[in-house]
Amino acid sequence: MWGITLQRESDMTLARQIYSSLREHMMKGTMKPGEALPSTRELAKLLMVSRNTVCEAYEMLSSEGFIVSRQGSPTRVADGLSLETNDPGMEPPGELMKQPDRWLVDFRTGKPDLRRFPRQSWAQALRKAAEVMQLEQWGYTGPEGLDVLRSEISAWLFRSRGITVNPKNLFITAGATQALHILAELLSRKGQKIMVEDPCHTGMLRVLQGKGYDINSIPVDEQGLQTDLIKGDEICAMYVTPSHQFPLGGILPAGRRTTLVRFARKHDQYIIEDDYDSEFRYTGVPVAPLYSLDPQRVIYVGTFSKILFPSLRIGYVILPPHLHKRWRDIRTHMDVQNPPFEQAALAEFLSSRKMDRYVRMMRKVYGQRRKTLLESLEKEFGRTWRSWGDAAGLHLAVQFSGMCFDHDFRVFAKQRSVYVTPVEYHSINKGVHLDKILLGYGHLEEEEIRAGVRLLKNLFEQMS
Repeated sequence: MWGITLQRESDMTLARQIYSSLREHMMKGTMKPGEALPSTRELAKLLMVSRNTVCEAYEMLSSEGFIVSRQGSPTRVADGLSLETNDPGMEPPGELMKQPDRWLVDFRTGKPDLRRFPRQSWAQALRKAAEVMQLEQWGYTGPEGLDVLRSEISAWLFRSRGITVNPKNLFITAGATQALHILAELLSRKGQKIMVEDPCHTGMLRVLQGKGYDINSIPVDEQGLQTDLIKGDEICAMYVTPSHQFPLGGILPAGRRTTLVRFARKHDQYIIEDDYDSEFRYTGVPVAPLYSLDPQRVIYVGTFSKILFPSLRIGYVILPPHLHKRWRDIRTHMDVQNPPFEQAALAEFLSSRKMDRYVRMMRKVYGQRRKTLLESLEKEFGRTWRSWGDAAGLHLAVQFSGMCFDHDFRVFAKQRSVYVTPVEYHSINKGVHLDKILLGYGHLEEEEIRAGVRLLKNLFEQMS
């Protein structure tokens, strides 16, 4: 009756069901403006519910302005409620087609192995943090982050990178992407550009473009940013990945690093150093950060998402003191702070050296997987390819001379449930790196890597 069907076993109250049904009819236009509703007594009798139930439904409709009641007159539908329904066929355009239900192989970059992460130890650390955390820390703890975590990260950086950092200069973030959002706002100067590597991470590039920056792109070679091509003073900051250039993998040599710092000093600019995965280097110790050359000009950005697990949205920046206040202001009005419990758990993970042991273990695992990937490529493709960059990180940049890995190739691969990313996807100036693809291996077991390379070979054969 009146288009109302009640589900008496539902967890939703009968009053809420009556309200929802009438509201839907009003917005669809099947109940017209000015149309009279039955009295509460009449509708209760028709629906076989109590009158109080109908009164409650009418009160909800009245409080939200869907019905109008006047003494001595029937309750009527209010004006201006009808909404045209969206055409279900008009979906927002996506970058690519619908994702497959299951990937035959997923060579996605930046994915760590979650299967080996000690989840039980992490759960214990979270539980302990909730139990011992002081009452005031359940409230707002400030945009800097917990002091104990800032101190532990400072100690971790000394152990793992060999750099000395005052914890007061270290600010906790919700990952590297948020750090770049804040820095883009903090460092912006009207009418000036930001310099980035080309190619660079598309997600980070979109952050900068979304903040209104014009982009000054500088080409990358096998050693990273080509600093001899930097010129002009129209830029206000530089975003670089010197320890393991993303996506091609080069390490910026000392001469280019000093050139970059000298340029920043001369033009009163800052260098944003994104050190996203240098924990995992397989032929020696991690590369010393650019930050060590000039802590007043280099803003260091780090994250734990690729070391531990991606849903851990904890990263950090190291800022020169004169930028602290501006950072606090921006972060306070963005989201105030990270949740304190995960911060405290991570601090315990660091202080107990569980982090150190986990990184040592995973460095061996990832190193073996990289070796397996190289051996598989050699077996399936012979000498028709070569790898780029340093033996580090969770992905490999591979060049196949004569191949064309463009947008159409990416779609072609996805249609066959193969996830592989062309370097072209991350290129600003298109057409330079068409013969290169990125193969992420961190999250894949060795047999999955072997099978994936065989599928990749089949994919190439289907294209020819």
